[in-house]
Amino acid sequence: MRQGPLTGLKIVEFAGIGPGPFCGMLLSDLGADVVRIDRKGQGRASPADVTSRGRRSIGMDLKSPDAVEACLKLMEGADAIFEGFRPGVMERLGLGPDVALGRNPKLVYGRMTGWGQTGPYAPAAGHDMNYIAITGALEAIGTEDKPVPPLNLVGDFGGGALYLAFGLLAGIIHARETGQGQVIDCAMSDGAASLMAMFYGFKASGMWQPGRRNNMLDGGAHFYDTYRCKDGRWISIGSIEPQFYALLLEKTGITDPAFAQQMNRGEWEPLRQKLAEVIAGKTREEWTQIMGGTDVCFAPVLDMDEAPSHPHNRARETFVEVSGVVQPAPAPRFSVTPGAIQGPPPAIGAHDREALGDWGFSDDEIAALRAAGAIATAS
Repeated sequence: MRQGPLTGLKIVEFAGIGPGPFCGMLLSDLGADVVRIDRKGQGRASPADVTSRGRRSIGMDLKSPDAVEACLKLMEGADAIFEGFRPGVMERLGLGPDVALGRNPKLVYGRMTGWGQTGPYAPAAGHDMNYIAITGALEAIGTEDKPVPPLNLVGDFGGGALYLAFGLLAGIIHARETGQGQVIDCAMSDGAASLMAMFYGFKASGMWQPGRRNNMLDGGAHFYDTYRCKDGRWISIGSIEPQFYALLLEKTGITDPAFAQQMNRGEWEPLRQKLAEVIAGKTREEWTQIMGGTDVCFAPVLDMDEAPSHPHNRARETFVEVSGVVQPAPAPRFSVTPGAIQGPPPAIGAHDREALGDWGFSDDEIAALRAAGAIATAS
């Protein structure tokens, strides 16, 4: 029994990598019935494949006309579908948006790519780092020496999966109001650029200076940075507002009058060096006892082994363990219709009969698909 605010939504996911599976996970965690179309073949389920959790898998040979027709029938009963292939691939398969919307005019058709469906880079391969590189985001993140990729959080997941989920749900609302489906062109480069909105505003107002670690929010300010402690571990300090900065000075015991020049950019580096010396005098745990939970705007920098055990994360059950794998719990949280991990990551084709049957295929139709080699011969 599925649960969450999206219970009742029916979504078809064409299996991909990176942001596509993460989008599917987000939708499933909130209750949507997400059926994933995988390439037919042997594929074992791994509990560590966290972003595949909660879906049902149908293994299909999309070179088979019978499989293509089965996909179109699934689309007829779906609220939305999404795919992450290069532009033109779905059209060549006979599953492009024109055909799909012809079968289901209310369908929301999500297309996830790095560069988008149009533009000179559209046909080219790329990865998260490349997509955020042309937005101004990558140039602004890193050390004085070089830009540093911020994992693949900004492009794949922030600018990609989250914008795709947002776009699909917006499209579904519109379709329910008007009966009109549409295509969502979700480019990670577009999403990453959108995430930079505030910083382009800063630039326009003169609040943002060229160069990395030269601004308040990029590690340039002594009061918004990470610091190494006596034990070699790190803490984060974000004391921007004057009252929080004053509390930082109080908690660290700093009385040096030079620190009164909080917003003087010319003093940031010498003040950073002085603050670093103070922080280096105590361990991370000692600073956590002094500043943790206060308005200093402080948190210890934890690794992935430590994060699930932090008292705040434990209290909120931010992490859960499923089949021996520690992983993030569903987010955000709903007071009336809480989401849930709807099931483990599926093996390819594990739900051929079950999912097709639930989506309106008869036993004879399923048997015919097997006989034609469109799906696995056993499930």
